[in-house]
Amino acid sequence: MQLIDGKATAAAIKQEIAEEVKAMVAKGERAPHLAAILVGHDGGSETYVAAKVKACEECGFTSTLLRFEDSITEEELLAQVDALNQNPEIDGFIVQLPLPKHIDSQKVIEAVDYRKDVDGFNPVNVGRLSIGLPCFVSATPSGIMDLLDRYHIETKGKHCVVLGRSNIVGKPVAMLMMQKSNPGNATVTVCHSASDNLKEICASADILIAAIGQPEFVKADMVKEGAVVIDVGTTRVPDATRKSGFKLKGDVKFDEVAPKCSYITPVPGGVGPMTICSLMKNTLLAAKRR
Repeated sequence: MQLIDGKATAAAIKQEIAEEVKAMVAKGERAPHLAAILVGHDGGSETYVAAKVKACEECGFTSTLLRFEDSITEEELLAQVDALNQNPEIDGFIVQLPLPKHIDSQKVIEAVDYRKDVDGFNPVNVGRLSIGLPCFVSATPSGIMDLLDRYHIETKGKHCVVLGRSNIVGKPVAMLMMQKSNPGNATVTVCHSASDNLKEICASADILIAAIGQPEFVKADMVKEGAVVIDVGTTRVPDATRKSGFKLKGDVKFDEVAPKCSYITPVPGGVGPMTICSLMKNTLLAAKRR
């Protein structure tokens, strides 16, 4: 069993991005500029946005954080999105989800100019992904593909089971694994809460991507010997022994499943660091397309 180290891989990719940015600046171009809109004070969102700002520093990007109280109206938020769309100094931006209940998240996602949509959530980018055209790929699926690529994991002709059908992970990663590319070219099955024979389908996978959002859902009897397991789950579970008061649990019961795997990602330190790193890659791409 080999552990897939997302932390080390992300650090290497950020270093490569920083070198490219240095070369851009040396040629007289400005550094890539990423903006983030943060609404309210959700603990998880605060943590993610802080990590994104730190990653911008590491890559040599300029970053702007726009904070708003959760009393902001949908109209006011859409006006902020439009201002970022129009601002030529901003290469890409994200609106951190979740948003307060009185705001229609889908309306906000669709308002982001697809050319600045470095989260890859706008329907134009999703549509381009589905037919294999160049686009911004959403960050977590893109990070998963980078891990498979950098660990030279064979995907062609393999049976890949994706557990979960979310718009952010499940659907896009299934599309990427189907593309005529490397990594890709896999035979893909997507499972979810309504799937019959879930255990049997998962146990037939050469590559199992668990993105169902239920801690330790995948047990040893759902994984075949020698499978590659990518754990996308990050559920906060209360833990009084920790300063934060919680620990992160993946969708895979790691201690039970790991001995059966050829490769497995840990939680934390697996897919998580790659997500932010992919956002940096998209921002660099947006800057190059200016």
